[in-house]
Amino acid sequence: MAGHGAPTTEPVDCHDQRVAVVAASWHPQVMDGLVAGALRACADHKVEAPVLVRVPGTFELPVVAAELAQHHDVVIALGVVIRGGTPHFDYVCSAATDGLGRVALDTSTAVGFGVLTCDDEQQALDRAGLEGSKEDKGYEAASAALLTAQTLKKIRRRDA
Repeated sequence: MAGHGAPTTEPVDCHDQRVAVVAASWHPQVMDGLVAGALRACADHKVEAPVLVRVPGTFELPVVAAELAQHHDVVIALGVVIRGGTPHFDYVCSAATDGLGRVALDTSTAVGFGVLTCDDEQQALDRAGLEGSKEDKGYEAASAALLTAQTLKKIRRRDA
């Protein structure tokens, strides 16, 4: 697991940020943990009433994230893809990663990347922020996106 080397940051006040969380529906136990972590990060950063939207799977995250980015300062994308016996894993992971990166760049919106790409279900559970998990990737993705949005806000004020 890559937990070592992660930055330590304190939550900042993001009460003025419009935040949306878009989350896949596959692997409900893992997804419930990721969503809970993201919403906990929003609360810690004083975000009021983040919008939660569910989509069928991880492949669908980018198109919905792109729409949400039109009206939100932050979009947190959460999903999980677990390797199987076909190349499907590679295609979905690539499409989600490339698509969410494109959303961030095309819209200049902070996009939190909370997509787990795991070899097996145990790896996903270890990262889902559940009781007994070693990491909380939903919280981390939300916090990173919120801090990025604050950075973008500062840059835009200087340029105005």
